[in-house]
Amino acid sequence: MMASQQPERLRFDPTTPNAGRMSDYYVGGKDNFAADRETAQMALALAPELPALTREGRRFHGRVLRFLVEAGVRQFVDIGCGLPNEDSVHRLLGDLAPGARVVHVDHDPMMVVHTQAVLKQDGPAVAVEADVRDPERLLRHPGLTATIDLDAPVAVLLFSALTRLSDDVEATQITTVLQKAMAPGSHLALSHAVSDLCPETTAKLSELYRERGSIAGPHRGNLRTMAEVEPFFEGLRLVEPGLVYIPEWRPDGTAPHHPAPIWVVGGVGVKE
Repeated sequence: MMASQQPERLRFDPTTPNAGRMSDYYVGGKDNFAADRETAQMALALAPELPALTREGRRFHGRVLRFLVEAGVRQFVDIGCGLPNEDSVHRLLGDLAPGARVVHVDHDPMMVVHTQAVLKQDGPAVAVEADVRDPERLLRHPGLTATIDLDAPVAVLLFSALTRLSDDVEATQITTVLQKAMAPGSHLALSHAVSDLCPETTAKLSELYRERGSIAGPHRGNLRTMAEVEPFFEGLRLVEPGLVYIPEWRPDGTAPHHPAPIWVVGGVGVKE
């Protein structure tokens, strides 16, 4: 959905489960409602490894941010930021690169309000309400343009943001628009749950999420495969080790071993 078709603004509804609040529940958070917990418990019955996936994802985010800081990046746009937590991008960067400019973006008003409240204490990052399905409008948001200089290198972070978009054409258009707006030396980092390792489990989860209303848009029978995620990096040079399952992306030896498979892939591409 491009700028000519502005997506409908998401309305706060505690009776409809929300994927971001469900992730909060998986790791013991308190920012969730009864509908989130009920659906999350159903999901855990299908895939008990979901808390491990969430924690592994946060470790991946930390390793990616360390890499980007070492590469000299000091501007970050965190799209689909979700609820703030101890591993939020601005908090990790507070230790890695004090003074780095960060814009958190989410289309869920609740996520944005929570993040703004946290930022009053944490600063100096900002949080804006915008929808990744309208990337051109997102890039023109006054809160973003006042903070980020798109003529200089920037890191655009799409951690799980594309997983929840069912339309492949739409998802590819989004990454294309974002890449065109990035200056040379910029990076695109993303993570995405895939169906390769556990196709039956992920198909059941996809159906559950659709039935419970926590995923909007056209129905999709299952998650994308790793091969279907690779085109999101088209036009960029993938840094080593490429697109891999997230525990394999530049491991630092601190992550515990999980007996269950971690069926999320991730990678970082650089615009040359």
